[in-house]
This record gives sequence, C-alpha cells and structure tokens, in this order.
Amino acid sequence: MEKIIVKKSAPLSGSISISGSKNASLPILAATLLCTGKCTIKNVPPLSDVKLMCSLLESLGAKISFEGKNIIVCVPKLKSHIAPYEQVSKMRASFLVMGPLLARYGRTRISLPGGCPIGQRPVDLHLKGFAAMGAKINLGHGYVEAKTDKLHSAKIYLDFPSVGATENLMMAATLCDGQTIIENAATEPEIVDLANFLNNCGAKISGAGLGTICIDGVNELSGCEYNVISDRIEAGTFMVAAAATHGCIKLENIPPSHLKPVIAKLREMGAVIEEGENHISIDADAKLKCVDIKTLPYPGFPTDMQAQMGALMSTVQGTGIITETIFENRFLYVSELQRMGANIKIDGRCAIIDEVRHISGARVNATDLRCGAALIIAGLAAKGDTEIGSIWHIERGYCDIVEKLQRLGANIEKSECDL
Repeated sequence: MEKIIVKKSAPLSGSISISGSKNASLPILAATLLCTGKCTIKNVPPLSDVKLMCSLLESLGAKISFEGKNIIVCVPKLKSHIAPYEQVSKMRASFLVMGPLLARYGRTRISLPGGCPIGQRPVDLHLKGFAAMGAKINLGHGYVEAKTDKLHSAKIYLDFPSVGATENLMMAATLCDGQTIIENAATEPEIVDLANFLNNCGAKISGAGLGTICIDGVNELSGCEYNVISDRIEAGTFMVAAAATHGCIKLENIPPSHLKPVIAKLREMGAVIEEGENHISIDADAKLKCVDIKTLPYPGFPTDMQAQMGALMSTVQGTGIITETIFENRFLYVSELQRMGANIKIDGRCAIIDEVRHISGARVNATDLRCGAALIIAGLAAKGDTEIGSIWHIERGYCDIVEKLQRLGANIEKSECDL
C-alpha cells in the first residue's frame, strides 16, 4: 500500500497539459458494445476505473488492445449479457453497459452499482426509461434483470437531469425503431462527447447539451476513431491547487467554456484568470477571500469540485457557505480537514467555513476520490507534513497527479505505507 506525503509548498508555477476525461471515457467505452466495427478511442487516461471498464467489456465479449493512450475495441459478437458483481460493485459507471446490452443483445443481468460512498445515486431513472422503451425489468438479490424482444422509441422525461440515466438511455435508443426524445436531459460536456462519438459511428442524435435530446434509431453502428475531451475536473483541481499556494500556472488542452462556474468563483475569491481558446491561466498572488457556493447540475457549479473548493476556503480569509444539492454524503471530507485544523461546521446540506490562523499537516484518509484531491490541496497550504492514506481513491480519477504537481513545484511524493 502507498501513501502520499504533502508538505507546505511554494507558489505553484509552470504549465501542464490536462489529461483526457475519465467521465467521458467510461461511457464512450461502454458505447463500443453497440458497434460492429473497430473503435479506436484516443486520449483515454490510464486510470484504474478505465482498466475496470475494459475488464468488464472483455467479460462481455469485447476484444481490447492498447496503443499508448489509445484503446482499440472490437465487439463483433457479444458472448455474455451478465455484468458480474465483482466488477460492477467497484465502479458505478459499470451500470452504463445496461443500455448497450439491451439494445444489441435484448437482455442483461447486472449487479446494482458501487463506487464512491458520496450518497445515494439510485438507478430508478435508468430503469423507468428502459421500461418506457419496452424492457421488462426485474429486481432482486442485488441484481437488475431486463429483457426485451426489441426496444422501441419513446418520449422520456427525466425527473432529474441525471448524467448516467441520460447516457444509458441515449445509448439504448440509438438502435431503436423510430425517434426517442429525452427531455430534461443532462447537459454536461461529457454528454455531448458521447453523442459525438455515437454520431461518428453512424447514430443520428441531435440536441445533446441543450436539455432535449432526439435520437433517430438506426439498424447498426460501425466503428470510428474518436478523441475524448479533456478532464474539466482535473483542470479545476489544479486551478484550486494553484490558488491554495498563491501560485501562477497555465493549463493546456482545456476549453474554458467547460469550467465557467469554477472560473467565476475563483475570480470572485480574488484570483486573476485568463482564458484562451484551449487553455486557462490563473494567477492567485493576491489575498483570497471566502465565497458562497451552491452545487447544481451543469452548467451550475459541479459537485465534483466542491470538496476542493472547501479545502481552499479553509485556508483563506472570511466565512463562506457551501450548499450541496446533488449528493447527501459529499461532506465526508470535512472530518479529515477538521483533523488539519479547519473550522467547518455542517448544517444539513450546508458546510459553513470560517477562517483560521492556519491549518496544520496531519495523518488523514481519502474517503473518496474528490476528498483525496481536497486533502492534497489542503496539504500544499498547511504547516507541517500531511500524510494521506487510501490513495487508490485518488488514482481512480487523477492521472499522474503527484508527478504533475511536482512539475509545478509542489512538495509532494508517494511512499510506501508503514507496516
């Protein structure tokens, strides 16, 4: 087992290139199950979640090979409709194979999903959508079973703009007869990326990113070469790390339009941010102040960035309130920051953060992916050494985060855990 040691760092400086998006790569990999031809997916980050998805696809019949950051997937014929518990329980995105399996195979049996313990993320919106498209659903013993002779088109309204449900239903609808309409659909950049991939394979999808998606079914999808978008959450995390150290860095290979709410809040705190066509520069030399944040579905402030902002706000002047509206357990990181001296109080869905003289290094634990990122950010600003355990959570979503921070001048390293 490894741990990450972080020490108070000088202002970060320099530039780095942002990796491909994990949250775009996983649904695109799941979507290759719909394709009869070869798919070459480029700019895929070499993360543990990506490896888990590839392992799941292979168990279903996919043939996968790797060429650098490219993953080549061929699924001429599916050999199984069962997504095993051992794989699905480790990663929630595994549930995204349900739509492709129903569309191409007509049946599936899949374990209820796992992932980070950040709160309830029910799959009822997925299942109601599949039922509207003609699937017969049975739940029992921790599994979901679904069967259909042939999915048909439907008009589906999502009670909440769920990213996963939008992706799953959009994939399933590509091979339906007629036109399927998904209203109140999620609008995240990752939704648009999945639609673009499917269209490159021969699907007919319009409206992705606009709230109402129309899918005209086709008989089959071929393969294609496709370049995954960059990871907006990784980019946001590095921007916050720069702010915590009063640094000045440039992030390459990231469109600022994907990070509007994060950029707006960092500017409100006092950082100077310049936006280019495909890069962002942040200068946080000035004194920063707390702000109020409310997480919302895209294009609102992303829930995946609130823990990092909570860590930053624990190191600056003033009082700020973070209101979490997406996941009820997103504040698991707070108790770890409190171990470092942060003054944070939880009141229902709100975290109230008051300034302290300084936070101090401590032994802490990454309870989930974004908690781990928050602890790294806090460690960069804290007096003394911060020792972070359970770093496998961090490695689920951040590609070479230690090495990238080192290139920016951070005092951070990996080491073996003490026995």
